[in-house]
Amino acid sequence: MRLAAEVDALAAQLRDSRARIMDLEARVDVDPLTDVLNRRGFERELRRSLAYVKRYGTSAALVYIDLDGFKPVNDRHGHGAGDVVLKAIAAALVRNVRASDVVARLGGDEFAVLLWNVNGTNAAAKAGALEAAVYGTPVRWSSSTLVVGASAGVVLLGALDTPADVIARADAAMYARKNERKGVASLPLRREKEQVTQ
Repeated sequence: MRLAAEVDALAAQLRDSRARIMDLEARVDVDPLTDVLNRRGFERELRRSLAYVKRYGTSAALVYIDLDGFKPVNDRHGHGAGDVVLKAIAAALVRNVRASDVVARLGGDEFAVLLWNVNGTNAAAKAGALEAAVYGTPVRWSSSTLVVGASAGVVLLGALDTPADVIARADAAMYARKNERKGVASLPLRREKEQVTQ
């Protein structure tokens, strides 16, 4: 009887340990601050997406997002404020994509979104909508309202692409978009600089 009780106790411990291991394995791919995928999880999903595009001829796009005006948030209000802004931006991105799409924080103030079953026109429109969603996510911090913008570069995934190819193209597209927005001196870029300094 005592042996049976010990076996039951060990079986319960084993179940608990397995559940904990599964939870830890899942968390390895999640950014602990924003609760979206981290770079490791994103790269896994990107490889999976490229394999799917190659095998089935489906369409997918990568939107590479860099926040505009984020550094002044950290510089003027501290990293606590920056963390709150990053959490709010991640949540806004998740709210503005489909459940089948993938949102990740690649590090610092860079995010990526994998979009499924989109053409170039729809992907570009979604990138613009995500820029607007970021700008439309003000964060209250003490007596300030913190507003940042975003520059989003978008590329379609091709059957012959490697993950490095897609990321490099998307990164280049994001910098082109950032330069375009600076060159136009768009209202959102001016307004975010004004609001962050409050």
